[in-house]
Amino acid sequence: MLCVFDVNETLLDLAPMDALVGGPELRREWFGLAIHTVLTVTATGGYQDFAGIAGAAAVEIGARHGREVDLAKIGEGLRSLPAHPDVEAGLTRLRDGGHDVVALTNSPLATAEAQLQNSGLAPHFDRIFSAEQAGRLKPAPEPYRQVLDAYDVEPRAAVMIAAHDWDVAGAQAAGLRTALLARPGVRPLPGSPEPTYTISALTELAELLG
Repeated sequence: MLCVFDVNETLLDLAPMDALVGGPELRREWFGLAIHTVLTVTATGGYQDFAGIAGAAAVEIGARHGREVDLAKIGEGLRSLPAHPDVEAGLTRLRDGGHDVVALTNSPLATAEAQLQNSGLAPHFDRIFSAEQAGRLKPAPEPYRQVLDAYDVEPRAAVMIAAHDWDVAGAQAAGLRTALLARPGVRPLPGSPEPTYTISALTELAELLG
């Protein structure tokens, strides 16, 4: 099976960003605004660099709460996020089981490469893909299709693993199997088809895939 992983929040923990944006509530508000912008840009047929979206969202949240934002520190923080505790063991089990493991993120390719290198996860991945290469952000179909095309596999031979309901919905629409990684507070998207799998930790996935 071709295992396709989202990166931010799925593999990497955003909690260290709290100190840069003003605490966990503002961090969630910031990332929520960034994702809202991504969905709007994608729904209207456009493309914007995700790093730029994240920076603009941080500035906006700072302005709303009377805080100054250092964009250089925001960028540095995003490139230096740690992995969630279950990730390395989960990736190891998948690779030991003979599955191909790749990353697919909305972040620019250079950012994604730095993130996985700095977190120590890079050796677990066969390839890293960015929506930047497709010129559309997830959940548009093009980013998912570029991965399928690169491996020359049918959609049902791939599973998208994400801690984001919108990412799972996009992958489902592109025909992939899906695994919703239900980290704290994560629920399936109301009104959408159920994910193929719902897991609470990445270490569960290898057993489900066989």
